[in-house]
Amino acid sequence: MRVAIALLLLAASISFALGISLPIVRFEKLYFLSETPSIIGLIGGLWADDGWRLAVIVFLFSVLFPILKLAVTHIAAMAPARNGLPNMVFRHASALSKWSMMDVMLVAIVVFAAKTSGLTTAATQPGLWFYALSVACGAVAAMLLKRSLSDAGGLPQDGNPRSGS
Repeated sequence: MRVAIALLLLAASISFALGISLPIVRFEKLYFLSETPSIIGLIGGLWADDGWRLAVIVFLFSVLFPILKLAVTHIAAMAPARNGLPNMVFRHASALSKWSMMDVMLVAIVVFAAKTSGLTTAATQPGLWFYALSVACGAVAAMLLKRSLSDAGGLPQDGNPRSGS
């Protein structure tokens, strides 16, 4: 199971890097103007256009939280099972996982809004699919890690560490 977790975390990390750097959506206006922003490009554009507050929010939820979640899951997967570190680290990964699919959902809403406006057409690009793949691989790796830790006696099925040991 450790090999599967390692491969999933590797796929999640590579997909995340591609997901934030490749275009996530293509907007076409009036059939000859088009834009294909990436998440990093979107953050840079917001910052340059004096939208630094929104740039910080997008950076936190699109880049920083996913990086932290992947890093914490990597640490929990690599830590020796004999000490309590994987359990403590895994609790933090579970808290971060609540924000995982937020960006994918937001982009889907933007694409839907653009398609229904009539003036702009929108289509998803590879960045969104890599970002979603990163989230999915990270979630499956975390689920397998949770199962592995609970089988080893570290976590009960509800994910909370056992007290009294």
